[in-house]
Amino acid sequence: MQSIECIKRIKSITGYEIDSEIYQKAVSLWNENYFNLICGDFLCLKDDKHFNLVISNPPYVRHHLIDKAKKADLIRMVKKETNISISGLAGLYCYFMLSAHKLLKPGAISGWLIPSEFMDVNYGSAVKDYLLNNVHLLRIHRYIPENSKFKDALVSSCVVWFKNEIFHSDYEIELSYGGTHDKPEVSKIVTRNQLIKKDKWTNITDESVLTNNIEAPTLGDYFTIKRGLATGDNGFFILSKEQIMELDLDMAFFTPILPSPHKLKENEIFKDNLGYPLLETQYFLLNCSLSEEDLKANHPGLWAYLESGKETTGKKYLCRNRKKWYFQERRSATPFLCSYMGKSKSEIDNPFRFILNHTDAVATNSYMMLYPKENILKVLSRNPESSFDIWKALRSISRYDLESQGRVYGGGLKKIEPRELSKVRCEELTKLIMKDGAI
Repeated sequence: MQSIECIKRIKSITGYEIDSEIYQKAVSLWNENYFNLICGDFLCLKDDKHFNLVISNPPYVRHHLIDKAKKADLIRMVKKETNISISGLAGLYCYFMLSAHKLLKPGAISGWLIPSEFMDVNYGSAVKDYLLNNVHLLRIHRYIPENSKFKDALVSSCVVWFKNEIFHSDYEIELSYGGTHDKPEVSKIVTRNQLIKKDKWTNITDESVLTNNIEAPTLGDYFTIKRGLATGDNGFFILSKEQIMELDLDMAFFTPILPSPHKLKENEIFKDNLGYPLLETQYFLLNCSLSEEDLKANHPGLWAYLESGKETTGKKYLCRNRKKWYFQERRSATPFLCSYMGKSKSEIDNPFRFILNHTDAVATNSYMMLYPKENILKVLSRNPESSFDIWKALRSISRYDLESQGRVYGGGLKKIEPRELSKVRCEELTKLIMKDGAI
């Protein structure tokens, strides 16, 4: 009865739908006089109407699928309407939220079902800027990633509520997680000032995130962290030793490389007498910096192999933007690596694996490569065997500490980038270095 009375008080509802078939279906379902359904692109419509309630589940389209010219127009539009500079890496839903601001009456309430990744990623800073400075943020409820509300996209989701008014002073905001919107598993009140100081919001409901010691040393104090090699086409540039022999290619042009994390079962990799990984299948990266003319004249076998991929692999994005399409990034081997994406098998299982690499093998961009800085190098120079203790210290980092710096996607997939990993604390490593006197 209460919902019926609420509907009776509604004077008008306006809905936007870009898909003509869905629009026609909506017209057949909602043909009451107070419904005004519009078929068209919401981002392109010039509507001077204002509303006291805006509810939206905008389309989730990643930035690389947005037409470049349209993206440039959207960036200019958002800047003009909100004075917020939005990153070109932002998903389409970010433009929807910011461009809808012009429709809000003073004091209007707005609710958005959107991917929760904006809370952690760099491009989400524009949305967070908007929520903290252009409106009065009321609540964010984040759903459990394993129970994604976006069945056709690999994202976790949340509901964001705000009011169209500006508070210049500090105020309280509700952050909730899990369960349902009405009955969350966790609910916490935080302040606007606390959110302003945090780069990542998804784990902020945990008290330790708000009170942790930001002065404590992090992995970035001990390592230079880089993503592994992006080959442009692993299937073409990475070959097994058997494949190289079958093709009769010169091993001098190949560098040992670790297999992808899902193929690498061990966490400690030993080497043979050539420095190659002692694995059932050894893989190698085609790593050639010679000109095509030199190859054709002096290495016809390798030249013929490269020619076979020139019109396929050579046309792929990374390859066609290189000085020579088959040139590879420069990476040296390092004893310490970390997988950058994974899932937890249990509540205590860590989604990210630290690898101890005794070999001369490099790694693809499925890994992050941790290159020791001076303090770690001092420890290793005094005792090369200490690499095991350093690896042990890295493996002692808790799942929580890693996940609090990374991000989570639908289905429970976890991801952490080099800059994020560099912010992770490792108390055991700090103790080890202090004990050695390298600090």
